[in-house]
Amino acid sequence: MTAQVARDSRGLLASRARTFHLASRFLPPATRDDAAVVYAFCRLVDDTADEAADAGDAARALDRLAAEVRGDADARPLVAELRAAAARLGLPLGSALELIAGVHGDLGPVRVADDAELLRYCYRVASTVGLMMCAVLGVASEDALPHAVDLGIAMQLTNIARDVAEDAARGRVYLPAARLRAAGVDVEALVRGRADAAGVAAAVAGVVALAETYYRSADGGMRDIPPRCRPAILVAARVYRAIGVRLRARACDAMAGRAVVPWHGKLAWSLRAVAESMLRPRMLGLGGRPAHDARLHAALSGLPGAHA
Repeated sequence: MTAQVARDSRGLLASRARTFHLASRFLPPATRDDAAVVYAFCRLVDDTADEAADAGDAARALDRLAAEVRGDADARPLVAELRAAAARLGLPLGSALELIAGVHGDLGPVRVADDAELLRYCYRVASTVGLMMCAVLGVASEDALPHAVDLGIAMQLTNIARDVAEDAARGRVYLPAARLRAAGVDVEALVRGRADAAGVAAAVAGVVALAETYYRSADGGMRDIPPRCRPAILVAARVYRAIGVRLRARACDAMAGRAVVPWHGKLAWSLRAVAESMLRPRMLGLGGRPAHDARLHAALSGLPGAHA
């Protein structure tokens, strides 16, 4: 890895991803650099879409980025490092391409019909990252992959629950229309900022509860992460999960602004996660392997890493 790409990636992680930067402190230095490159690539995908002049320019820029990942165009240094990691670590470039495809879907107004569509979206923009990270961390067992998929889904569901107001202001509604209708909320009213806050909170509460289901399943794969890396992933999972705890503490009123975990809360969750990673028998692989619930992936049939 070139020193410049490593420095740039570490700097980006530190400045734009406080939770993941905190978690990365628990990784060995070489693994930390590879993880930073994966994060920097994911940020590049998002920024390519968000910083373009219009949707057409964004689509073309994303297509160019996908060509670089595939090796069909000259790769910028960061993408070249990602491709090198793929050759060195077995990192799945198909997951990087799925991520780009998922962000493609965010270029126009976003509406999500139901939970199945929501879960497929979460897979494309977050579980793909989890699958790439499995290679970075040296996870050898394929049994771990469905649990990695679940952690990505859980964390993306947390993002969605936290960012309802911001996303709606940009014409993006990831809360499933089916859940909003059940709560008496019109999707377009939410975009216009005129939705009933209590109804939106009810839909958010459902998504937070759904995220909890996937967080619990994700724990089943922690045993497959090498011990030196396990604390980092558990810290990230627990600190992210704490956002849902904060949301529930205010009755899931996402329209009141972002739920933020304060620094002392992150510290407490991090210390708890480190202790859990070293002392909890299930995390250490003691006892029988927990079976993955295939029903969690009913909407993900045929996708790499999903429960077959």
